[in-house]
Amino acid sequence: MNIWEVTLAFVVVVLILVSLLSNVLVLICFLYSADIRKQVPGLFILNLTLCNLLMTVSNMPLTLAGIIYKSQPGGDQVCHVVGFLETFLTTNSMLSMAALSIDRWIAVVFPLSYHSKMRYRDAALILSYTWLHSVSFPIVAASLSWVGFHHLYASCTLYNKRPEDRTQFVIFTGVFHTLSFLLSLIVLCFTYLKVLKVARFHCKRIDVITMQTLVLLVDIHPSVRERCLEEQRRRRQRATKKISTFIGTFILCFAPYVITRLIELSSVVPISSYWGIVSKCLAYSKVVSDPFVYSLLRHQYKKTWKDIINRILKRSSINSSALTSEPHNRNILQLNE
Repeated sequence: MNIWEVTLAFVVVVLILVSLLSNVLVLICFLYSADIRKQVPGLFILNLTLCNLLMTVSNMPLTLAGIIYKSQPGGDQVCHVVGFLETFLTTNSMLSMAALSIDRWIAVVFPLSYHSKMRYRDAALILSYTWLHSVSFPIVAASLSWVGFHHLYASCTLYNKRPEDRTQFVIFTGVFHTLSFLLSLIVLCFTYLKVLKVARFHCKRIDVITMQTLVLLVDIHPSVRERCLEEQRRRRQRATKKISTFIGTFILCFAPYVITRLIELSSVVPISSYWGIVSKCLAYSKVVSDPFVYSLLRHQYKKTWKDIINRILKRSSINSSALTSEPHNRNILQLNE
């Protein structure tokens, strides 16, 4: 192995470890907090987290083995199952992100009718569609033997070995990426830009009230005025940063891999195997970033983790105090005897 292969293997190991830790933390928060479980977005986050965990334990280790040994890890059946899962889980993750964006759009743009438009039943119907949509492509690919080990990406994924099926495979791959990556991206952009528009409108209203208040309060201290203006600027930037993160991470992680897959089909531009693996690692990095973007950095999840840590610390302090008091009680009994 050369320095590039060692570096790529190390990156995949780090991605596996961080992904396991972060996604398990999200799962623990979901199971611990009744408030998180009651919320409709919790279903979408749970589905996204389970997809990420399955991707971490099934696909990423085989990619690591493919980088190290430069050949197909395991037998053909194992590779077919892993390739099937890769196609299914990637599509399901993308559609889950689109579902979360739809939920936010309804909550922000239609706040009064949110609970009637987005119930548990509606969320279950959306998840049923995402599963049906996601499973249809790998079923077609597996039935036509378009799943196998691809040396360019060191992964078990969509791959056509028969030259006579090239045209059909090109059409299938184009439709697949259009109805997974492109469809999800369009939904994300439409919904989050609508949310941003509403957020900016509310910010302007708050800014007008703030400025009117500052004008009326003539004797206000300059430091208080500065803090008000600083909070005003931060409020304007907060929504933009969040929405940029949602859309930006989606494009940054998935676009290089999707574009590489489409360029590969044209056979016009030669693609380096190192770039193929790098683009695959970027796609895997979405599995790592999702827990932070959608869950762990939110106030509710932070509060849940504080509760869990406090509960653990209280138990440990009770146990330690019980252990220290036990010998003391024994000594007292011995003296009494």
